[in-house]
This record gives sequence, C-alpha cells and structure tokens, in this order.
Amino acid sequence: MSESPVYRLGMLGGGSGSLIGETHRVAARIAGGFQLVGGAFSSDFRVTQQFGRQLQLESHRLYDTVETLISEELSLPPEQRMQVVSVLTPNALHFPMSKALVEAGFHVICEKPMTMSVEEAEALAAIVLKQGVVFALAHTYTGYPMIRQMRAMVREGMIGAIRKIDGRYYQDWLNPVLRQGSNRGPVWRLDPGVVGPSCCTGDIGVHAFNLVEYVSDLTIDQVLAETHTLTEDNELDVDASILVRANNGSKGVICASQIATGEENDVSLALYGQKGALKWSHRVPDSLTYLPEGAPEQTLTAGQAYLHAETRAASRLPQGHPEGMYGAMANIYGGVAQALDGTGPSDAVPDAQAGVRGMRFIAAVLASQASGQIWVPLDQSLIA
Repeated sequence: MSESPVYRLGMLGGGSGSLIGETHRVAARIAGGFQLVGGAFSSDFRVTQQFGRQLQLESHRLYDTVETLISEELSLPPEQRMQVVSVLTPNALHFPMSKALVEAGFHVICEKPMTMSVEEAEALAAIVLKQGVVFALAHTYTGYPMIRQMRAMVREGMIGAIRKIDGRYYQDWLNPVLRQGSNRGPVWRLDPGVVGPSCCTGDIGVHAFNLVEYVSDLTIDQVLAETHTLTEDNELDVDASILVRANNGSKGVICASQIATGEENDVSLALYGQKGALKWSHRVPDSLTYLPEGAPEQTLTAGQAYLHAETRAASRLPQGHPEGMYGAMANIYGGVAQALDGTGPSDAVPDAQAGVRGMRFIAAVLASQASGQIWVPLDQSLIA
C-alpha cells in the first residue's frame, strides 16, 4: 500500500505571537500530509529569520516578501519547491498575495475574508479557475465533525425543507477597546485601510453566513441589515443584525457582534425545517441537537458509529474525547490534501467561490445599512 503524499507548505504572515498562525501550524501537523518548509512570517525580515530559527527551518527558505518567496521557490527543482502556501496576513494583503501565488501556480489556503471587495474576489476566483489550482478559504467552523453531520442530515432530508434560518456569531473583545476612545492605540481590525470596509460583518458575520450556506445548501438571495459602530470615533461596524431571504423562500436572521458583553466567542447555527430542526453551538462543538417533530429531542455526539461517514472521517478521537479548534482547522488542511490527491469530496472545504459569496454578503450588508435598511440582493457586484 503506497504512502500518502506529503505536500511542502509555506506561510505568509502568522509569525510569533499570532493565534491564527499557530492554529494553522498545529492543524497542518494534525492533518498530516504537510511539511512546513519556509515562508515570510512578518513584514520585518529580521523577525521572520528569528521565528524561522525557532521553527528549525532552513535559513534560505525564509523570505522578506511574497515576490522573493515566489521567485526563489520557482528556482528550486519541482521536487523541492513549496506546493501550498497559507496566507495568514491582515485582510488588505489577502488579494495581492493570493493573486501572485495562484498566477505562479501555487495552491493556496487563505484566511477570510478572501479580499477587500467583491471586484477583487471575482477577479481572484477567475484566476484560480484559469490556473486550475486548489484554493481553500479558512472557514474553520466548517471543519467541525458535527457541522458536517448537520449538513449530511439536511441533505438526507431529516428535517425536510428548511423554513427558518438562525445564524449567530457573538464576541465581546471590542468592548474594552472601544471604551478607551482615542487612547486605545492601533487596532488593525478597526482600521479600514487594513481590514477593509467592515469590521464585525467581515470578520465574524461572514463566518455565520458561510455556515448557513455550507450546511443548508441554500443560497442567501437578499439581506436587510442594520449595523452599529457604537462610538462616534469608530468608522467600522462592530455589531450587525441582518434579516435574510434564501433561494427556497425561507427566511431568517444572521446576527454578529463584537460588543456582546460576556459572550467571549460563540458561533451557533439553527435550521428549522418542515419535519424537524437541528441546532449546533461552538460552546459544545462535539454535540448536535436534533429536534424531530412529534418525537423527543435527541443529542448526537462526535465519534459515534451511528454518524455519517463524512462526520466519522472528520473525527480523530473516540467518543467522549472533545475535539476543538485545532481539529476543525486540521480538517480544512485535510480537505486540501484530499483535493490535491483526488481522494475526498469536492465540496468539503470552502473554495474561491465561497470567498466570492462571502464578499457579496459583506457588500450587501453594508449597502443595506447605507441605504437606510432596505432589502439588497447578493446577485450583483456590489463594490464595498
């Protein structure tokens, strides 16, 4: 039996002290099939060199810019050069870095949101299609086993046609930041030049939106949104309440907030159908609540033999042993490896088209707010 291939991995951003960088590195190790060989971990080359030494990487595989990484890696023999590069930088760099990598033939794993505008997202998706590379968007929550179980049960008709959607993502970390007013110092997620036209919707609301479409197989056609900046000296949204209409006629709500006091970090999804409902929360990610009409509530748990095959494949521990964020991200990396060797489902991992959908959602939410809370369709190129 032949061994699974090991793909050579590079990283842009995600250096020392980066939570998301460490999450990706741990996930790549858990998933297997990847070997981190180099990267540009910081805009300061000295920091990249120092961090690279900590990771025991070869000094000649540490780069100061994405351009240097591409040119130097392409000069290596094909059997040595990086094959996959993870883009873990602030939002403003996602598009130019991903574009350069894809055009050079590298496969890419990119943090969300994919770009700063719908126009950039559509351009990048077209390049990905033309180049024929694998492009994965790091919507981590799609990697949770019970989210995949939820999707499988929806597809199998367990709850019937979906009638109501309820997606939420609540955090509280911006409360103390905003209270500091002009003394809060630089916070890049509140800087439109770095993060783009949205803070809350672009950072976490898009996660809830992605989960809705990923699990339900529906597309959100229209949104009516009200966003809030909380303080006069803040330009960007930190709270959003969004009514949604889906392509099957169902309606619902997507709410996101970074000022939800006491919530810490919780994303949740509930789908209500003709025959039952399904509910999941990040606070108890290894459980899925099934509410069949006319029957007792059921709790399904990860690692059980009764789960869907895709769910079982996404679980690495026996039942009763909790898996978390690292394992979910590892399933994103595992999906990329399966896409590269052709052994996994093609829709297991959000791709460039999911990135376009996410940017359309963000743009439509902002357009709805700017127009006085009106219904705005997602099926047009709204440039935020």
